[in-house]
Amino acid sequence: MVPTSLAPSLAALEAQLHPRFLTVAEREQIADLRRRGQSLRAIGRALGRPASTIKRELDARSTQGDYRPHRAQRAWATSRARSRTSKLAQDGPLRDYVAARLAEQWSPEQICHALVQEFPHDESMRVSTETIYQAIYVQARGGLRREVTDALRTGRTRRKPHRSPEQRAPRFVDEMVMISERPAEVADRAVPGHWEGDLIVGTGSQSAIVTLVERSTRYVMLGHLPGGHTAEEVRDVLVPLIKTLPEHLRGSLTWDQGCEMAAHKQFTVATGVPVYFCDPHSPWQRGSNENTNGLLRQYFPKGTDLSVHTATDLERVAQRLNGRPRKTLDWRTPAERLRDLLTAV
Repeated sequence: MVPTSLAPSLAALEAQLHPRFLTVAEREQIADLRRRGQSLRAIGRALGRPASTIKRELDARSTQGDYRPHRAQRAWATSRARSRTSKLAQDGPLRDYVAARLAEQWSPEQICHALVQEFPHDESMRVSTETIYQAIYVQARGGLRREVTDALRTGRTRRKPHRSPEQRAPRFVDEMVMISERPAEVADRAVPGHWEGDLIVGTGSQSAIVTLVERSTRYVMLGHLPGGHTAEEVRDVLVPLIKTLPEHLRGSLTWDQGCEMAAHKQFTVATGVPVYFCDPHSPWQRGSNENTNGLLRQYFPKGTDLSVHTATDLERVAQRLNGRPRKTLDWRTPAERLRDLLTAV
């Protein structure tokens, strides 16, 4: 006998169910056919169900070999999962922490791991990545306010296919050194000080921002190009930007074959930093920079005038990215990793 407090309501017993669930009528038919000695396959054919479904039902709901359909229906309805209130539907420090981090453009996965590090002994400050996504997207569960969805970063929905590099005439007067000639220590990220660079361009290609990412720490530096991005303008921003670094963090720079790097030889002479060029149509060869540019578009959307942002604005955004914990850094921040490199010397 099922206790009254646990017994399913009549509504639960008679609710309209998904077709994958057995109905009470089907359970009655199973019982009738079983009493007639029909095989599992024959019962399954009569119901339009796999024989394995019939076997699981009989194994799970029979008592000492006796299968009673209405008792089986009640037992099934009692065992159904009951909805629970989401952790993030309740006001409290956990919800406040998650909402605050989302407002800073942290990803749900970053938040999940940061909770463990900041509250190692407080089990109430735990939430899974999926629970955060559910709280954001599923309004019926009473999750976080809809506005916080603006904090989620969006990426590309499709990737370009990997193709063999096309044979091209030299892009620049000064010969390019291709990525295939880059030292192995750069490729495996074993030695810090090797950078990937690119531009993000504003509306009408009238303004741009130089983006530099250090390969081992993922540390970001940004350069301001409010009036254009000719080769000379890019050179004049890159040189002082690189010179802010100590000598041991000026290893190399990897760039695509954009015309903005036509003055690469002059840049190398001024800084001592060699430039390596990616193969055509190969953005994955600068994967850290490509990923970072995607993150930056949250602050500098495509189709907008980038000249309205000051150098101070760019520094503020760089600090935000450098202050986020990264999965690839064992949930430490790029700023922490770079600080370790600077203090180790």
